Amino acid sequence: MDGTPTSAVPLDDAWEVAGLRFRSRLIVGTGRYKDLEETGRAIDASGAEIVTVAVRRVNLGDPKAPMLQDYVDPRRYTYLPNTAGCFTAEDAVRTLRLAREAGGWNLVKLEVLGPPPFLYPDMRATFEALEALLKDGFQVMVYCSDDPIAAKRLEDMGAVAVMPLGAPIGSGLGIQNPVMIRAIIENAKVPVLVDAGVGTASDAALAMELGCDAVLMNSAIAHARDPVRMARAMKAAVEAGRHAFLAGRMPRQYAADPSSPVTGLIR
Repeated sequence: MDGTPTSAVPLDDAWEVAGLRFRSRLIVGTGRYKDLEETGRAIDASGAEIVTVAVRRVNLGDPKAPMLQDYVDPRRYTYLPNTAGCFTAEDAVRTLRLAREAGGWNLVKLEVLGPPPFLYPDMRATFEALEALLKDGFQVMVYCSDDPIAAKRLEDMGAVAVMPLGAPIGSGLGIQNPVMIRAIIENAKVPVLVDAGVGTASDAALAMELGCDAVLMNSAIAHARDPVRMARAMKAAVEAGRHAFLAGRMPRQYAADPSSPVTGLIR
């Protein structure tokens, strides 16, 4: 779907992935809320146009139980099935094949996790899964380590977007390695999205100030005391960070530069 216009964003500042154009640069997850009603209200407040769906955890097909589609309308939002909870390449590929059979989704998010407690991306398994999914004709956005070499390899293989983590999933630590995130952005020809680790609005703004095309989050909104209000904050932060990136920040320097003139003063 084409994104719903957001008035605070410049009209010509859409971004594109897999041939789809979006105005909102905030992508949100659909899990971890207290109930589906809260899920729907928070996502609406976020202004997001893409929502991630953990295929193994969300009811998409049993009409006898509460269904996500009743609260997050797939005619309004682009659903992005993901492989949350998959720890092997085989599980990830199987999950997305089932998702395509169930909903016809071809644009997907791949993540293959390492063991607890850090759940860091397992890049060897991720490369294996990506290769299989591309052979199946999927368009794959890939969650990855904050490693420019790994990110470039994913792009060269055919990933339609790379999604380096800011910090471990659900940690709320914010972007721990901005230098490497920036290096990934500078070398990429596909969209780059910070995914995981965002805890508050300033983290989202920083991701956008670094030049990311978008930022993805779930826990930062769902685990807030007031998820709907936090969703509004994240929307504003992403927009502010994008404006700051486009505006171009002032240079850093190690000496004062007074904003008022020091010559021609009235005596």
